[in-house]
Amino acid sequence: MERKCGFLIPYLIMLIAEGMPLLYLELAVGQRMRQGSIGAWKIISPYLCGVGVASVVVSFFLSMYYNVINAWAFWYLFHSFQDPLPWATCPLNSNRTGYEEECEKTSSTQYFWYRQTLNIAPSLEASGSVQWEQALCLTLAWLVVYLCILRGTASTGKVVYVTASLPYCVLIIYLIRGLTLHGAVNGLVYMFTPKLEQLSNPKTWISAATQIFFSLGLGFGSLIAFASYNEPSNNCQRHAVIVSLINSTTSIFASIVTFSIYGFKATFNYESCINKVILLLLNAFDLEEGSLTADNLNEMKDHLMATYPQEYAQLMPQIKNCSLEAELDTAVQGTGLAFIVYSEAIKNMEVPQLYSVLYFFMLLMLGIGSMLGNTAAILTPLTDSRVIASRFPKEVISGVVCFMNCIIGLIFTMEAGNYWFDIFNDYAATLSLLLIVLVETIAVCYIYGIRRFEKDLYTMIGCKPNWYWKIMWAFVSPLLIISLFIFYLTDYILTGTLQYQAWDATQGQLVTKDYPGYALAVIGLLVASSTMCIPLGALVTFIRKRLKRERVSTVA
Repeated sequence: MERKCGFLIPYLIMLIAEGMPLLYLELAVGQRMRQGSIGAWKIISPYLCGVGVASVVVSFFLSMYYNVINAWAFWYLFHSFQDPLPWATCPLNSNRTGYEEECEKTSSTQYFWYRQTLNIAPSLEASGSVQWEQALCLTLAWLVVYLCILRGTASTGKVVYVTASLPYCVLIIYLIRGLTLHGAVNGLVYMFTPKLEQLSNPKTWISAATQIFFSLGLGFGSLIAFASYNEPSNNCQRHAVIVSLINSTTSIFASIVTFSIYGFKATFNYESCINKVILLLLNAFDLEEGSLTADNLNEMKDHLMATYPQEYAQLMPQIKNCSLEAELDTAVQGTGLAFIVYSEAIKNMEVPQLYSVLYFFMLLMLGIGSMLGNTAAILTPLTDSRVIASRFPKEVISGVVCFMNCIIGLIFTMEAGNYWFDIFNDYAATLSLLLIVLVETIAVCYIYGIRRFEKDLYTMIGCKPNWYWKIMWAFVSPLLIISLFIFYLTDYILTGTLQYQAWDATQGQLVTKDYPGYALAVIGLLVASSTMCIPLGALVTFIRKRLKRERVSTVA
């Protein structure tokens, strides 16, 4: 979890230099060309057909694994109606004489996530079998997506309005509850405390750019797909500005909610740690009740160490070093934040079932909304194709895409599925998106021509883009993307052997392991399969034109 105040500066710079200009560019391209990602870039130049194909491939990869998050959300939602919540306490062992050993070494929330939800394997090599509960949840998630897109991409936007607006209601409820929680202030102070050394770290800028790309949907082709259904006179410039600002405001708003709950969780853990140390010292040294408090704990520890050095030395391994800052500094991201940290905070709230249902319902709405956009990016080029659309109705095309993704997605429901999920999440999109949006800006500004693009915009919305848009499109955005591209490649070269976090049940914690050779090959294939679409598309077009010319010259 990044400190937001240090992260906010690169985030805002990326929003102004990348997010808003590229969102406007993609909306304008889709609205002007009236095609999905493949058709739109082919109109701009036949040599750019690979850009649209790369977007579809990235969206396909994302759809393969992203719906697993919705499957997990369904799993947690179904378990949220139990009293007590199944992750509130550790389960009893088979002899019913104590708690499960693995759970005692970690926490009840981590045990529920790693063992009862994922039933995770100790390493990537131990693939294990498909977990039928998760497979059923994944099937349900894809069924919901299919029903939402059943009537075609044009009607999907109406469903997105619902999936986008409902989470705001839940966030407002969580904000009110979060700000009233004990320790919420600690989380908010942590959030707004500057950590400016992050600005010199290239990873912070890459993270900011990735956050902008994913939250706005840049490079996936979904924006172009949805914009192709707009009215030709729709003011896409105004929409680009409004959507960018709403998106960023929502991110900050959600961060306030998250950090207030995170502060409550950290404070609860810190105070629990203090109470355990106090109880240990009271029993060990037979002290009076009330003589030890959180305020005088450090002084009393020094006093006891000086008075009973041998006894204190024997007790030292059991005395934990409790720190609120250390609790707040605990780096948890992605699925860990969504399913471990939140579930740990929820279990300590009053009426936890209510807040659990609200939270996982919100997560489900957000996930389904994202999936609709990703699926639209795949379906629109397919339905635009005369060959496919003339032979199969939209319902069949949508069904085949959803079914294929669901079958492939079963990989992520295996015991080692979470490791494959991390591979796809880390490597399937980031580098590819940087290359796609770079080619898009260069294509519009220097191949299609920025003056020609200006005229198109004037025809559509009645005004030409001002100097800000033109400078960002022509110079700032491409240079920033190239810099990020270099940072990204340099970081992975310097990192050396790629590693992953594996769950060690004997220790009850994550351990670092090297990726096996076949996993590295999959990573290389993921990156290459999308990025190579762009040069291969240009090469195929060049060869076709060359052969066509030779045929014409032979006939002549």
